[in-house]
Amino acid sequence: MRRDQQRLSDILQALDWIAKATSGRTESEFLVDETLCYAVAQKLTIVGEAVARLTPEITARHNRVPWRDIVGLRNILVHEYFGVHWPLVWQTVLDHAPVLRLQIAEVLAAESLE
Repeated sequence: MRRDQQRLSDILQALDWIAKATSGRTESEFLVDETLCYAVAQKLTIVGEAVARLTPEITARHNRVPWRDIVGLRNILVHEYFGVHWPLVWQTVLDHAPVLRLQIAEVLAAESLE
């Protein structure tokens, strides 16, 4: 379980960093800040990599979390880097990252991993 705890903590840290770095920014500000775009992409890649390495037992017990979609985004960010659609990354930051943050915290609590 220690391995899962570390990975879930990595996810929370990456999501917290994204929230802090993008707080108070508009989509336009995000899109013109290349450094921020790539930093956010890196953090989302970390999230996807950590998810991909979670044990099947954890992901099966918490199947409301869109695990495959998260890994899929990681794959796009890593392998399609010239084709990344940055407005979609921004939408992910706004709409999906906060929900995922809550879900991961719930997984940690449910598994008594905190």
